[in-house]
Amino acid sequence: MPKPKTKKSVADTAGTSAKGGTVELPKELIDQLLAAAGGGAGLTGPDGLLKKLTAALVNRALEAEMSEHLGYDSGERPPPGQGNRRNGRRTKQLRTERGGIAVEVPRDRAGTFEPRLVGKHQRSFDGFDDKILSLYARGMTTRDIQRHLEELYGVDVSPDLISRVTDAVLDELNEWQSRPLESVYPIVYIDALVVKIRDQGKVENKAVHIAVGVDEDGTRDVLGLWLERTEGARFWSSILAELKHRGVDDILVLCADGLSGLPEAVEANFPKTIFQTCIVHLIRSSTRYVSYKDLKPVCADLRAVYTAATADEAVRALSQVEEKWGARYAHVTRAWRSRMDEWTPFLAFPVELRRAIYTTNTIEALNRILRKSLKTRGPLPTDEAALKLLYLAVRNAKATWGRAHRDWLTARMQLAIHFEGRLG
Repeated sequence: MPKPKTKKSVADTAGTSAKGGTVELPKELIDQLLAAAGGGAGLTGPDGLLKKLTAALVNRALEAEMSEHLGYDSGERPPPGQGNRRNGRRTKQLRTERGGIAVEVPRDRAGTFEPRLVGKHQRSFDGFDDKILSLYARGMTTRDIQRHLEELYGVDVSPDLISRVTDAVLDELNEWQSRPLESVYPIVYIDALVVKIRDQGKVENKAVHIAVGVDEDGTRDVLGLWLERTEGARFWSSILAELKHRGVDDILVLCADGLSGLPEAVEANFPKTIFQTCIVHLIRSSTRYVSYKDLKPVCADLRAVYTAATADEAVRALSQVEEKWGARYAHVTRAWRSRMDEWTPFLAFPVELRRAIYTTNTIEALNRILRKSLKTRGPLPTDEAALKLLYLAVRNAKATWGRAHRDWLTARMQLAIHFEGRLG
């Protein structure tokens, strides 16, 4: 049979990469397969060659595993003293990117054969479950994922199956939530994200509290997620005690904002830790009721307060803001004066270090990613569903979001000087 020219170029390309452990198939074999498929649906369709080839290769590999397990090939005489034998096959359905395939899993009489290629409880092949989890983490509902897989891969997957796949991540979530942590974190940020959750027939706003730690290399990592309806010193003390139980011995600076009872809990659990109120949050909360036409000039004057060289200069700058705006916006300076001990600690540090600790923007960047996952979902059915979705979103974001702080090397040198003997 003559070789179609278009198919020959495909075969030539496929047969050229034998590096990095890739198996090089004979060009003639690829030409024969492509010619037999006839292209189009014959190659990639629901009953195409690629699907049949996947099933055939899996079956062949399982037979090879059984031969290795028993010590003889199918059709051969068993070695002397070998009592175990082949005992037929059982059909197993696997999900793949090209649809479901049926494979024949060999059995032995002793029941000791456990295939490595397709595990006992494995129901998918080629990372199919990972695709479901990735789509779920991006905020798609089970119905959305069902339609997406049908359109893209021609695979009909039930919503119940998708739910079982995503529920399987709960064990991973629990393990992640209790994993050991670093002994020292130069900086820890804590913030809350509001999530809508159905509870006894009503939709309630619940806060998911997020702790992000920056390790000595500057890498950012989410230390945990905690869902709680109310805040307070007891709640925060339990979280900080959990971090200590997981191996955290010291935190140099903890930055947060507006979380009731947190400063007291930090003092009780990590007495050497400096608590810093987020300046950005303080600006937003204190200027919430400033008229739009005055907002920019008020914020510009407040800038002289939090960029002061020392705490004493910041107090003087705040007095000037009070003289200028006190008659109209007394609540602004009142908010800053009432929390003076919480927002001024960063002024004791050099400018290079202030950028790293004066705001929880590190968590805000993560929150933007998490909100994208929540945006299209509407109210979530349970607390467990909320934590599951947010954990998967955190896992997806890790590769890009977890990179080291900008100018971290300089900041770490300043931390080592200021907190002498507390960094490794």
